[in-house]
Amino acid sequence: MSTPTDFLLWVRGPGFDIALVIFVIGVIIRLLEVLVLGRKADLAEARGTEMGPGIRTVFTRTLPESGSMKRSPFTVAGGYIWHIGLLICLFLFVPHIELINSTIGIKWPGLPSNLVDAVAAVTLVTLLAMLFSRMNHPVKRFLSGPEDYFTWLVTFLPMLTGYLAFHRMINPYPLVLGLHILSVEVLLVVFPFTKLMHAFTFVFARWYNGAMAGRRGVQS
Repeated sequence: MSTPTDFLLWVRGPGFDIALVIFVIGVIIRLLEVLVLGRKADLAEARGTEMGPGIRTVFTRTLPESGSMKRSPFTVAGGYIWHIGLLICLFLFVPHIELINSTIGIKWPGLPSNLVDAVAAVTLVTLLAMLFSRMNHPVKRFLSGPEDYFTWLVTFLPMLTGYLAFHRMINPYPLVLGLHILSVEVLLVVFPFTKLMHAFTFVFARWYNGAMAGRRGVQS
């Protein structure tokens, strides 16, 4: 990899393949860990059903609680903004859709590039504001560990390098594009082994909480 072009070809080829394999195998292993844990038999008589309340809780917990909005409006609103922004940039940017299509053969309509660009800018600012809030709020700072800052970093870098690549702010272009792809690959590699895995496990957790509440005859 003596030139930026060589670097770009490597991260687009072998580097991406390695990261994708680690990501897929890691996610499968982590999900299997959750499923094989099982749960102890509940010997108490059931007072309701599990499936319906479990599914309902998956969706109702996605909405912010009124109490949380009153206590920490910035934290709640900021969390929604950057999560939604990240999903839009990842799944509705046409070049990303084409990459997914070339990888697994599935595609869908995307959004105009200028709209995704605006969303990316808002997401970047929001992520920086969330970091500033975490570092300056005494409770958040106390509860935050090295992994929290690391996961923030590996989430922020793909957004930043993608924004720089889109606007061609670094020359030569193959270098900044390669850095963007590499940052995504780092995210893929660490994803299954950090708190980022909650993107998959939150469904199981919310369903379980709702199902147990439904079994007891109460609302989650």
